[in-house]
Amino acid sequence: MSKQAVTVVKVGTGVLTMDDGNLNLPSITALSNNLSALIKAGHRVILVSSGAVGAGVPLLKLEEYPTEVVMRQAAAAIGQAHLMQHYQEAFSDHEITIAQILLSSYDLQEDTHQERVRTVLERLLDQPNVIPIVNENDVVSLRELTKTDNDMLAANLAAIMQAGTLVLLTAVDGLLDDAQQVIPEVRNIAEASTRFAKDSSGKFSIGGMKSKLDAVEVASKEGVRVIIGNGERPERLMGYFDGSALGTYFVSEGV
Repeated sequence: MSKQAVTVVKVGTGVLTMDDGNLNLPSITALSNNLSALIKAGHRVILVSSGAVGAGVPLLKLEEYPTEVVMRQAAAAIGQAHLMQHYQEAFSDHEITIAQILLSSYDLQEDTHQERVRTVLERLLDQPNVIPIVNENDVVSLRELTKTDNDMLAANLAAIMQAGTLVLLTAVDGLLDDAQQVIPEVRNIAEASTRFAKDSSGKFSIGGMKSKLDAVEVASKEGVRVIIGNGERPERLMGYFDGSALGTYFVSEGV
């Protein structure tokens, strides 16, 4: 029997942190519970998790996301360990071990690096009780600290791993129209990006719906099915695979 296609789930800082910038531990626990259920059901899951910089901000006694790149890197260096500690505790309740992988854009652009990333992730996914958790290597990466908030990383990773599904979890139910209603299906991504995407960010995060739609376009061109859903409702994760859960579903442009 062939292996089940890889599923990449990306979660943003806005889901993982509270209004004061501290980690939202109940949110991390709920997400881990539902990702564990996917793994137990046979899904091969890679989690792309933002939140390192956001987790480091309150530990550095900062009142908001720093504008200086070096300070963001310092916050990431402190926050990454803090974030992974809580993931490990949450997943251990389900006897699942986390594997931390820090990547830069270069790792997903250079052919030799791509192959190494693919090989290691495949080996980890062959283990029945392991979940790889990927984040930008913010200490050495500059572009991601100022623009994408891991959305494009998740899309490129989904393409490299020939994933079947990419789920982008954010703080709303999906892509919203002008009346703030969820758009259930999108066939023309460029048009949707022009009409509905807002390039916004939170107090302790960067990115926004614009960066997500840019990522959707990249992944869908590689044949990856993409859903934008609400990370504050992780119990919907299983429903994204049969289309029963509320979210925005993008029709793949790939073959």
